[in-house]
Amino acid sequence: MVKLTPELIEQSAQYTNPLRDRELDLRGYKIPVIENMGATLDQFDTIDMSDNEIRKLDGFPLLRRLKTILLNNNRIVRVGEHLETMLPTLDTLVMTNNSIQELGDIDNLATIKTLRHISLLRNPVTSKKHYRFYIINKLPHVRVIDFRKVRLREKEQAAKLFKGKKGAKLSKELGKRSTKTFVPGAGLPAKKAKPGTADKENGNPEPKIARPDVEAIKNAIANASTLEEIERLNKLLQAGQIPGVNENTGAAGDGPAGEEEMDT
Repeated sequence: MVKLTPELIEQSAQYTNPLRDRELDLRGYKIPVIENMGATLDQFDTIDMSDNEIRKLDGFPLLRRLKTILLNNNRIVRVGEHLETMLPTLDTLVMTNNSIQELGDIDNLATIKTLRHISLLRNPVTSKKHYRFYIINKLPHVRVIDFRKVRLREKEQAAKLFKGKKGAKLSKELGKRSTKTFVPGAGLPAKKAKPGTADKENGNPEPKIARPDVEAIKNAIANASTLEEIERLNKLLQAGQIPGVNENTGAAGDGPAGEEEMDT
């Protein structure tokens, strides 16, 4: 593993991405902890920390400019508290292929009122009952979940599901948190190798995203209603943020055709 030092930050690739945002590339260093981010001098709109060993989303200083954080292919199990005070303009958080287990483990994101786009694809939490409705209710400011726009119909269904005392009880039942605690310095379980998994050391190709995710991403681009949304999705693909998907592969899914979109 490699410690995230100010020197590493200064030496890492920096460039203007397809959305003309200034981006810092910290991919693939096997970084275990987010730290020393003050060395960025708040000069970046996007920071890509995909393909590392990060277990907790925290450790940020005040970064007023940072809008997008990419954390694909890490080991994240927990989200820190009070992120809104350190990341006051965070708009997009992509945590595809991590280890978020329980719905309550994402509750700390509710305080980030600027958050509009979130991806938890290929996390265990996505298999939980009422997963999408829970997020819509808990994070009402989020407009795109797992590359699918939140529909007005979904918003209404979530409001109905969690309405009143019965709904509050259901929310409490669903919103439990992981009981396992991480001991700093303890050994980490080895990642299971997957076909096509990226390996910078031996030159293996970038991992391929699951076919259902590819279709979801394609549908989202097809159904995006604004140029900004299309550019955002294409940027994630073209810059390689969704592993194994290049500019010729598609992007993110939408709900059933004919549904109304959530009011913006």
